[in-house]
Amino acid sequence: MRRLFGHALALALLLPATSLLAAPPTAPRTLSGELQGAPWRLDVPATWNGELVMLAHGYEPVGVPRTTPMTANDSTTALLGAGYAVAQSAYSNQGWAVAEAINDTERLREHAARELKHVRHTWMLGFSMGGAVTIGSLERFPQHYAGGVSLCGANLSGEQIAADLLTTLVAFDYFFPAAEGLPRSGLVSREAAALPQGALYQGIALALQRDPARAAVLAQRLQVSADALAGTISLHALVLHELATRSGGLPVGNRNVDYSGFGDDAAFNAGVQRLDAVPAAQAKVRSTLALTGALKRPLVIQFNHNDPTIVPHMQTLYPQLAKSAGAAPLPQVLPAVGEGHCGFSDAQVVEALKAVQR
Repeated sequence: MRRLFGHALALALLLPATSLLAAPPTAPRTLSGELQGAPWRLDVPATWNGELVMLAHGYEPVGVPRTTPMTANDSTTALLGAGYAVAQSAYSNQGWAVAEAINDTERLREHAARELKHVRHTWMLGFSMGGAVTIGSLERFPQHYAGGVSLCGANLSGEQIAADLLTTLVAFDYFFPAAEGLPRSGLVSREAAALPQGALYQGIALALQRDPARAAVLAQRLQVSADALAGTISLHALVLHELATRSGGLPVGNRNVDYSGFGDDAAFNAGVQRLDAVPAAQAKVRSTLALTGALKRPLVIQFNHNDPTIVPHMQTLYPQLAKSAGAAPLPQVLPAVGEGHCGFSDAQVVEALKAVQR
C-alpha cells in the first residue's frame, strides 16, 4: 500500500516500510472482491491458527491508481507466516477516509467471519492513518475484537489532525510570505489547493533553502529534521486541503489560538494569519472523525524513532485521552523501534501483535 508519488515528497513516509519474508511452502488461500465500493482481500494460511487480523492501511492520496485484485499490504506475508488469517479493505474512498474505513473494515469483518466460520479471536492492526481506524473500530465495535495494535499511528481525532496541519501552514506563510512559485494568498488558500503536489513541494523547498535560519526555527517547532521539513509541510497542505474538500470547508480555525515556540511569540501571534472554521465543516469532522479514549479492549501502540509524520507531541495525545476517559485497560505504549515513518520489520509487526495478545 505504499504506492504514492515518485518524487521526493514525504508522502512516501505514510505507509509502512517493511521487508517481505519468503513465501510459506504452501501458498495461502486468497479471496478478493468488493463490498459497497471497497475492494478487499482475505488471505488464509494453510496452517491457520484460528486468529483473524483486520489490517488497516495508511493514507492513500486521492487519485492514486488501484490494482485489481487489491494488492496485499507488505506485512501480510509475515502475518500469514505466523499463522494468522489477514483481511484488509482498500476502503471505499481515498484520502483521509477514516470514517469510511471504519465502516468498510467492519463490513469486511462480518464477511470474513462468515467465510472462515471458526474464528477464535479477531484483532485490529493499523499503520499510520490505519491507527485511527484501529482505535475507532475498537471504540465503536468492542464486542467484535479481542484487542488492537496501532503502529506509527495517527492516533488523533480529525479535529486534532486538522489543527496541527493548520498550524504548520500558517507558520510557513508567516516566515516565508510571498514565496516564489507559491500563491500570495498562502498555503491554506484555494490557489494552493489547486497546485500540483510536485509544484507545491518545490516552492516550499526553495523558500526553506533561501532562509535556513527561519527554516530551522520552523523545523524545531514542528519537531522534524531540516531535511524532512519541505516534505512534511507539503504533506500537511495536501491532507488539510483534502479534509476541507471532504467536509465542505475549513474544519478548524485559529482565531483564538495563542501560539508558542516560534521564536518571538508575541510577534508571531500578532502577525500570523487568523482563520475561522466553517461551522458545518467543523461539526462534520467532530461527528465523523472523533476519538473518545473510552477503550474497553487492549490496545498496543508503537512508534518509530525520528518519525517526521507522527511527531512526538502527537504520540502522547491518545494515551492521555484514554487515561482521562477512564479506559480499561489503558493502552500500552511499547518502546520505539526502527527509523522514520512506519519503519517496522516483519518481526516487529508480528511481535507487536503478540504483545497485545499477552
